[in-house]
Amino acid sequence: MLALGLLLPSLAAQASPARASYAPSQKPAQVLVMLRLPPPHLRAGASNSGSYGDASSQAARRRTAERAARERGMRVSDGWPMPLLGVDCFVFDLPAGLSVERAIELLSQDKAVLWAQPMQTYKVRGGQRDTDPLYPIQPAAMAWRLSDLHRFATGRGITVAVIDSRVETSHPDLAGQFSLSQDFVGGPSRVAEQHGTGVAGVIAAKANNGLGIAGVAPQVRLMALRACWESGSGSAPTLCNTLSLAKALHFAIDHNANIINMSLSGPSDPLLGKLLDVAAARRIAVVAAYDADAGNGGFPASKPGVIAVADESLRSRPATVYGAPGRDIPTTKPGGRWYVVNGSSYAVAHVSGLLALVRERRRGLPMRLAVRGRGNVVDACATLLSVTRSCDCSCTFRIMAKTSAKR
Repeated sequence: MLALGLLLPSLAAQASPARASYAPSQKPAQVLVMLRLPPPHLRAGASNSGSYGDASSQAARRRTAERAARERGMRVSDGWPMPLLGVDCFVFDLPAGLSVERAIELLSQDKAVLWAQPMQTYKVRGGQRDTDPLYPIQPAAMAWRLSDLHRFATGRGITVAVIDSRVETSHPDLAGQFSLSQDFVGGPSRVAEQHGTGVAGVIAAKANNGLGIAGVAPQVRLMALRACWESGSGSAPTLCNTLSLAKALHFAIDHNANIINMSLSGPSDPLLGKLLDVAAARRIAVVAAYDADAGNGGFPASKPGVIAVADESLRSRPATVYGAPGRDIPTTKPGGRWYVVNGSSYAVAHVSGLLALVRERRRGLPMRLAVRGRGNVVDACATLLSVTRSCDCSCTFRIMAKTSAKR
């Protein structure tokens, strides 16, 4: 039963408007308040068809709601007529310190209020469906359970510097993903290049946009730093040199990149080595490609502190080299297209994206890669989330989903 008596002055004083406060940076708690609509024949401007009434009648009901809110230190933030139910529904914001339960108790004593109730939260029961058409054939989609990982981290607020050939920053699956683009090679050509565009796509292609693929860290910010160039067309190699790499590496460090992706390999170099030491001192993760044809795995992968990565199908990897997806990888291609690539360059990109997820979720903590089985193959789920022998990733996902639902 609803109490229909007048609100006592002492009761109204318990939530005096003079003491009401609202934190501007936080959304206040809310309740829904229903005011009874008068019968159609009593509504100003109403016709026999049961119309909602004219503007003056609506304004009067709004004033009634605002009076009820004001007397209890609340405020009206929204309203919506529901003539099929015979009510006006208003949203009342509650001041700090007033619970939803107490607000409902106070409002139920106002004779103009038909009923008041909490603002409930509902969640759909179905899983998120990735709408990117090439997502189902991405090796990491299943092996790394990207859709599940993206429920907990997407790389938001993290910057990855891609030191590579020129990236097509206007590609429809990449546009808007960049904090900046710089060219440390120069020359008259402004044509986007395949290798850099492909690496960027693996890391940061937009998710659920109905196009192409989903990047490992689809909300990361990329620095597209051109330090390499295509030496010709077709199968001609993409090359870099010490100076172009040093310029790009210095820029990335100086502009506070969180992660530096170097999908390349070559001889050891003292200048680059010193820059990598600075990156390590600043806790910037540098990820580089392992070269099986080089005696020491190539540089900078052989540099202590650099995370060396190779295609996980490469069986001759040393124990210090991580394995990640590197074969049959769909990714972005210049010209607004997509294609399938192979090689350790793209395994490096997978790990850079994963580290962006880790950095977002564990800011200020060391970034470590978890592995599974033999061969130092990266376990993406165990890297991002806390798992144990008794509770694997599937178990962890279920527990965390239940915990989130209770909040």
